[in-house]
Amino acid sequence: MTVFGGSRRTQPSPPGNPVLPSRQSASQSPRVNYLKVGFIGIIGVYGGLCALSPDTYRWLDLVNLVFHEAGHAVFGFFGDFLGVLGGTLMQVLIPATATGHFVLYGQRWSGMVTLFWVSQSLFNVSVYVKDARTQALPLFGGDDAIHDWNWLLGRLGLLSWDQVIGSVIYTMGLVVLAVSILGGLYFSLSDQAVNT
Repeated sequence: MTVFGGSRRTQPSPPGNPVLPSRQSASQSPRVNYLKVGFIGIIGVYGGLCALSPDTYRWLDLVNLVFHEAGHAVFGFFGDFLGVLGGTLMQVLIPATATGHFVLYGQRWSGMVTLFWVSQSLFNVSVYVKDARTQALPLFGGDDAIHDWNWLLGRLGLLSWDQVIGSVIYTMGLVVLAVSILGGLYFSLSDQAVNT
């Protein structure tokens, strides 16, 4: 301490090492954000419903449909095959891009919320793929519309594999849903510790 003209000035203490993170003491514990936990719980229930009956049309499917149809127009510039595949690509890439954005910018919990959307979109795609041979689903555009996955798998000589490919995509959706829910619960813990 230095005294100048009757006033006291203290030397600032050196900052902690910016390279090494500080350790939490035994008396500190992470906080749980119950609002985030509750929201992830709602997503888990909705995701479970989507997984149990993926062929049921839900409100999020309307959002997926918009991106799906836009994908045909966007990817159509790159030829017929990518134009047809582009619907499915876009409906999965949009939520995946949102997830990547959130994770890249440190908003991991938000990334887990949008990762759920990826899983729901994969469930939706799996139903479409499994319908490739039967073509029983109503298509946007009516009777003149082509069935994307009938056309794609037919060109690839994989039409008889529609059920297997659809099941693989469905399983991917289950894995992504589990990561979304477990990650969302994990990231519901606050990064700050509370002294108890």
